Amino acid sequence: MARKRFASDQWVTVEALNDEGQGLAQVEGYTLEIDNALPGEAVRVAVLKRRGRTLRCLALAVQKGHPDRIPARCPQAGRCGGCSQQHLTPEHQRSAKQAALAALYEAAGVRPPARWLAPLLGPAWGYRRKARLGVRYRPREGDVLVGFRERGGWVSKASSCPVLAPPFATLLGPLKVLIRSLSIPDQIPQLELAAGDEGAAVVLRHLAPFTDEDLDQLRGFAEAQGLTLYLQAGGPDTVTPLMPVVPPLLTYALPEFRLAFAFEPLDFTQVNSEINQQMVSQALELLAPTPGMKVLDLFCGLGNFTLPLARLGADVQGFEGSEALVARAKENAERNGLGTVPFAVADLYSDAFAARHLPKAEAVLLDPPRSGAEALCEDLASTGARRVVYVSCNPKTLARDAAALQRQGYRLEASGIMDMFPHTNHVESMALFIRTAPPSGA
Repeated sequence: MARKRFASDQWVTVEALNDEGQGLAQVEGYTLEIDNALPGEAVRVAVLKRRGRTLRCLALAVQKGHPDRIPARCPQAGRCGGCSQQHLTPEHQRSAKQAALAALYEAAGVRPPARWLAPLLGPAWGYRRKARLGVRYRPREGDVLVGFRERGGWVSKASSCPVLAPPFATLLGPLKVLIRSLSIPDQIPQLELAAGDEGAAVVLRHLAPFTDEDLDQLRGFAEAQGLTLYLQAGGPDTVTPLMPVVPPLLTYALPEFRLAFAFEPLDFTQVNSEINQQMVSQALELLAPTPGMKVLDLFCGLGNFTLPLARLGADVQGFEGSEALVARAKENAERNGLGTVPFAVADLYSDAFAARHLPKAEAVLLDPPRSGAEALCEDLASTGARRVVYVSCNPKTLARDAAALQRQGYRLEASGIMDMFPHTNHVESMALFIRTAPPSGA
């Protein structure tokens, strides 16, 4: 006999949180992953998506609320994909993230760190300087939605956003009005937002040409809002400024190291400026560079860690897969009086790229993308580095790569989370590894 299909609008009891911050429940042979639900709560659920016996659900109502449940600030919380944990106290959010990291280390066979680092904390609201927003045109309603995508795939109906930085927090409503007034509202799929310490930019992706009247409206909007507006007709190389024609530089500072970084609106930069400053300081404290120490900064981007290391006198080399970012890193070195710092393009993401291709070093700093750096970590001891600081945006790949480093003779000395994305399930973390033995099998 076929099993009964689980239907929406049922009450279930939440048993635990998963590493995505969702409530978990086992009901009638189904595994329910429930947004806006906490352990011990009885929740009435709607099924959003079915994947075999795993159901993505949303809690529509809650009984017996968790002691750490709090009212969400945003009326779209629970549906909008920009946040997933506004209903949980910040303290519990952070403890859950650290517990998830510890569990992943254990599952990967990594010995626990000798010490846990205190979480890096910053503002809980108005912190997000970079974001990609979806745009959805609704012809029947004659309306446009602009915002983070909802859990079900649609775009949020929010008119403001409390986690976006001040230049953007109240911009969603005006952007909707602007796009609705253009001749091709159905040909604008997304926006990119980027803010620096001063100034902000919006990149408007469009799939068809604008009319002259459209362009006049766009210029007027940029001027009225005090923004730099870019248009993007295709890939990243098609981004061009519309207003002003010669855009001002976007910059962010690391005051502790007397550094300022210029960047383009689509360049990778950290979304949370205050956490970034703390992150760089902590990473360098763990790496403990001394004048003349040979250091490799892998996945160096704009030089966010490279230039502070150089400022402290380390003999540092930066490696990055993007030619555009390497060019920007060199420009930032020149701008800050550190023009002799060497940067090189290297395909660090390739499984064929091994650490033995890198120069010898006493220490290594890794800041890879979500996919991690497995191939490098399997061979990192060949650089001779005794200290490794790994900055991670994905705890799953960090745990996997930590196991590879452990096989290379490195001990996990310290680790901790960084609250880079409050109210979300993103776990940003940092780990220090010290080599105490030769690689296994050596």
